[in-house]
Amino acid sequence: MDGHLRVDDLVDATRQLVTVESPTDDLTACAEVVKAANELSRAWLSEPGRIERHGGRPVWRWGPSSPQVLLLGHLDTVWPVGTLERIPFEVDGDRMTGPGVFDMKAGVVQGWAALSMVSAHPEGFCGMLLTTDEETGSMASRDLIAEAITNAKAVFVLEPSADGALKTERKGTSWYHLTFTGRAAHAGLDPERGINASVEAAHFITEAVAWADRSLGTSVTPTVMTSGTTSNTVPAEAALTVDVRAWTRAEQERVDASVRSWELRHPEARWSISGGIDRSALESALSADLFARAQRVAYDMGLPELSSRPVGGASDGNLTAAAGVPTLDGLGAVGDGAHADHEWASVSSMDERARLLAGLLSAIGGAA
Repeated sequence: MDGHLRVDDLVDATRQLVTVESPTDDLTACAEVVKAANELSRAWLSEPGRIERHGGRPVWRWGPSSPQVLLLGHLDTVWPVGTLERIPFEVDGDRMTGPGVFDMKAGVVQGWAALSMVSAHPEGFCGMLLTTDEETGSMASRDLIAEAITNAKAVFVLEPSADGALKTERKGTSWYHLTFTGRAAHAGLDPERGINASVEAAHFITEAVAWADRSLGTSVTPTVMTSGTTSNTVPAEAALTVDVRAWTRAEQERVDASVRSWELRHPEARWSISGGIDRSALESALSADLFARAQRVAYDMGLPELSSRPVGGASDGNLTAAAGVPTLDGLGAVGDGAHADHEWASVSSMDERARLLAGLLSAIGGAA
């Protein structure tokens, strides 16, 4: 492993990336951040990256299309264009602030820095993929990610870490959109002639929350609901969104079966379901070996001792783990405040995390 990192270079590259705002739903902005990433990466990488489009969205790639080890990240953020006017990029002591600095533009820079420190590796060994739709579920990128891990024996995800702990488990996510159809009637003159869609939705909600299992960490949360038209009309339509999180695929499947087997109360009411299991859980069985190796690398390099933590949010690491590829997440920036105004990333941790990732790549490359 070669090279030493200058903190000023890491911070400056992060600044340039953060100041190109890139909300997921703004394709023009995402195209601009991919261009910026392509230019910035040249300072770190011996071979240039490339800009591609997939599913109508810009992506950035480096190295072989189907490597043995994939560094996976994203360049989109949850912040709308103009946020920099309110939350500018700033450095105050050990903290960098700005929209997307923690989630996950500092981590992208760390990935480039890590690659710059690996002097040699087997042909076709390592690649890097940065998408632009992760924050909204990676719907356009899923096929591309699946293609990129065809030959992979490891995926390192550059998502951030709130306290430096690597993410060895992530809850799986399921989403359901339910539509209930009844029959409208005047609420005062003849309510009995109506079929109340709100009541059907209420019956579903009452049962659905009971499908949660706190002991297993399974949550079933009704979120957005709309119903009715006027205050004196029996609602003919109701719509409901339900969020499900679980630590295992088995739990996701249990709740999914309960959703689909639920029965309406009124014999003439109707309903429809869209959605289902979205991202399978990242279970510890697919991260344990990589985490143990990361611990050994950190120890050998004299880096701080590594810890791990399960987290409730999903990432693209859920997708790679669902395909059976060993996946280690949380290798990006250390800081806090993802999706919040107080978002920040640690300056001093950038060098440590880049060297850890470089050490992992060297260790796995040496065993290839």
